[in-house]
Parts: sequence; C-alpha cells; structure tokens
Amino acid sequence: MKLTREIKTAILVIASLLLFIWGYSFLKGSNILNNHKKLYVEYENVEGLVTSAPVTISGKIVGKVNSINLNDNGKLLVEMQINEEGFPISKSSVAQIYEPGFLGGKQIAIIPNYADKQVAVSGDKLISDIKQGLTANLGNKLEPTQQKINSLVTDADKLMINLNDVLDQKTKSDLKTSIEQLSKTLAEFNKAGKQINGILDTNDKKIEAVLTNADKAVASFSKVASDLEKAKFSETVNNLESTLSNVNKMMAEIQSGKGTMGLIMKDPALYNNLTKTSKELELLLQDLRLHPTRYVNVSFFGKKEKPYKAPAEEPKK
Repeated sequence: MKLTREIKTAILVIASLLLFIWGYSFLKGSNILNNHKKLYVEYENVEGLVTSAPVTISGKIVGKVNSINLNDNGKLLVEMQINEEGFPISKSSVAQIYEPGFLGGKQIAIIPNYADKQVAVSGDKLISDIKQGLTANLGNKLEPTQQKINSLVTDADKLMINLNDVLDQKTKSDLKTSIEQLSKTLAEFNKAGKQINGILDTNDKKIEAVLTNADKAVASFSKVASDLEKAKFSETVNNLESTLSNVNKMMAEIQSGKGTMGLIMKDPALYNNLTKTSKELELLLQDLRLHPTRYVNVSFFGKKEKPYKAPAEEPKK
C-alpha cells in the first residue's frame, strides 16, 4: 500500500513533536522513555533549594528536584525524581539539604540506611535534614569576631569621649604649644647637625692629621715596648725581685739577732758599752777643752809635766 504525501507529512510532524517533547524533557533532567521513582520530603526551610537541583547519593547524581510546594501546615513539600530505580533506598533514609560550594547552590543528598531492608517505593516520604553550609559556618565563626569588633569600637568611642573630656581648651592649647616647641627643638638639632657637618668638612685635613699622629704615637709606643722587651726588661725585674728577696732575708736575720748588725741591735750589753764609751769620750773632750795644759804642755824653761787628775764632777755645759 502506497502512502500518500499527506500521510507522510503527518507522520513526520508527529515524529518531530515527539522528538521535541523528548528533547525538552531530557534537557529538564527527565527521560520520558524511562520509568522514574518519585519520593517526597518535607522541610521547615529549604535554605534556597530550587527546582531542578541535583539529588545525589555518595556524590553521584541519581535524580533531581521536580517541584517545591508550600503545604497548608506551612511546611515545604519537595518532590524528588529518582532515576536510579535499581538502587535500594530504604524508607528510613535521610534526604539532607547541603551546599557543595560557594557557587554550586543547594542540593539534596540521600543518605541511605542500609540496615533498613524496607525499600521506599514511589510516593513514600523520607526523613528531612539540613546540613549547615560553608557560608553559614563562616557566618557563625565570624559572629563572635563581629561582636568583639563592635565592643572594641564602642570602647574606642568611650575612650575618645573621655579623652575629649580630659583635654579641655587649656590642655589642648598647652599640648599644641608643646608640639610647637618640640618642632623648634628638632629644627635646632637639625641646624646644629648641619653646623657640625660643616665643621667636620672644614677641618677634615686637621682631623686626618690628628688621626695620623695618633697612628704614629701608637707605632712609637709599640716600638718602645719592643725595645723594652729586647732590653731584657723582664730579666731586670727578676734581678730586682731577687735583690729585694736578699734584703728581706738580711732584715730577717737582723731582727733575729744574727750577724754583727743583729748583735748590735739585739745585744743590750754591747749597747750599754757603746753608750758608756761615748759618754767617757764626751767627758774627755770636755776636759780637754777646759784644761788643755793637762794634755798639751809646751815649756821653754823645762817645767815638769803636771799629772792628770780626773775631775771631781762632770763639767757643766
């Protein structure tokens, strides 16, 4: 049987419509040629979850969010289309809303309960859960820091208010005057520094000459030290120490009464004899002064020498 042109055209149009419907559904994430399992879950807050958001199990996409509807009790009913019908999802599995990243948006992760052998069928409800995302965690961690910053700003405001109360007009004027004086002092220091630099520049040659003379003096001192070392200065010091040791030994012997000097200093009889001899010599010299004729007799007529007669008492001085 031959097909007319009209029948061929109708078949082509119907096929195009079916292909368009299938392609549109496929782009939306559903395949009309496959059977799907529809599961539901209720949330108090979907945390920004949108339609067509992926549904994953252990990170693998197994479906998508078909719709989000608001129930009469104020809760949000989420319909999930599960493409992996062969995967055993138990009725006590948890459908957890989570945030995979800053830019990924919200998704639903199904956490299966493998201990429960009762597999969920199309139309069953799963247990809802919400995992706090990175943004929420960051906000929670930043909240104490924000409170501290707010407290710090408040304390700073109080400090500025108290500072304004302390710094009255007179104090501000005095502080301004002190700052001006400090600026003048620094300017004077700067001026003095320039003058010192000028003096150093002017007397550069003289300073260099002084340093040269100092180097020569140090060299001369080194030469003198070398000459002293060559002159056996240490040997002279050793000899001097030996001499002093001998002197100390001699003084020790004198103190102990040894030798002539020791006997003179320590023997009282010798001292008394010397004293007595000195006294008799003094009397003799005194008598010689008073009566010289007793000792020197010059006679031209032959007189006899008078005998010596000791004085009855010591002559008066």
